[in-house]
Amino acid sequence: MRVIGLTGGIASGKSTVLNVLKKLGFIVIEVDKTAHLIMEPGQKAYQEIVELFGSCILGPDGKIDRLLLGNIVFNDPALLTKLNQITHPRVGQFLQRRLREIEDEQPHAVVVLEVPLLFESGMDKLCDHIFVVWVDRETQIRRLMLREGLEREQARKRIMSQMDLNEKAKLADFVIDNTQSIEITAEIAEKYFSVFSRHF
Repeated sequence: MRVIGLTGGIASGKSTVLNVLKKLGFIVIEVDKTAHLIMEPGQKAYQEIVELFGSCILGPDGKIDRLLLGNIVFNDPALLTKLNQITHPRVGQFLQRRLREIEDEQPHAVVVLEVPLLFESGMDKLCDHIFVVWVDRETQIRRLMLREGLEREQARKRIMSQMDLNEKAKLADFVIDNTQSIEITAEIAEKYFSVFSRHF
């Protein structure tokens, strides 16, 4: 089994590349979805997060309102670090279990881990190869403002809370430039991954 780590930054275009990978038949694990599960009511992470931030982050249904939580942590790096200390170890444990299950069932599979904070969380150590979806900072800010309806400074703070995309690109085995159209990015991704998958 081979494990490919796919990462980038917020609003860098990872979803476009993910759609290509799914069409190509790769096994894709989206780590953000795992993070959402461990924050559900009844989970230990849920309890610890509510104890740390208080009931003000809860919606009417008792679930954690991730938009409210995000507005808090992206304005306070210390609280963001504490939140990551709660969630990252549990997500990592889940991923290790899931990868063992896949390897037992499909020893020759190629698995893609889509992890926004791949390097920051240390999950790059689970990967054999790493792809980074890259855009320049100004494009990233503009796309995030448009996607989330944020002011420029709000978007900048969210982006600055993550590792710089240029630094991520230096650590990658392959870099997918997503500064052009969705169609061109999809073509590049399909070319990279189609060739890559034939080696296994």
